[in-house]
Amino acid sequence: MSQTVDIPQSIKDSLRKFRFARRNEGSAALVIKINKAKLIMEEVEQFDNISIEELAEELPENSPRYVVLSYELNHKDGRKSFPLVLINWSPTTSEIGMLTLHASALINFQATADVSKVIEIREGPEGLTKDVIDAKLLH
Repeated sequence: MSQTVDIPQSIKDSLRKFRFARRNEGSAALVIKINKAKLIMEEVEQFDNISIEELAEELPENSPRYVVLSYELNHKDGRKSFPLVLINWSPTTSEIGMLTLHASALINFQATADVSKVIEIREGPEGLTKDVIDAKLLH
């Protein structure tokens, strides 16, 4: 399968380390962007014990990102789990070329990150809330 954007080994290593990190509380996030000039993915930042609202404020309003999220999910029966979720952050105010490039690399990144649940966020910070994530995961 041909790829439009390369995923370097350093990103694969970060994804693996992030995936297997032990977490007892709070959510953690790994933010990845596409370098348009080099057609390569780059790690932007990692956050530990961050709220969804804080994460939404950290993400750019005019540029797409992939966010691998280890989310603290509280179930109705009192159990707590930490599912891995891919947030496809693609604000509608982003440059069309970047959105197209971002969309073309999504499936490959999702497979590399080994995440089955993808949550699309196009509305910017208002669209990324704890209630939105809970609704998608607890349906």
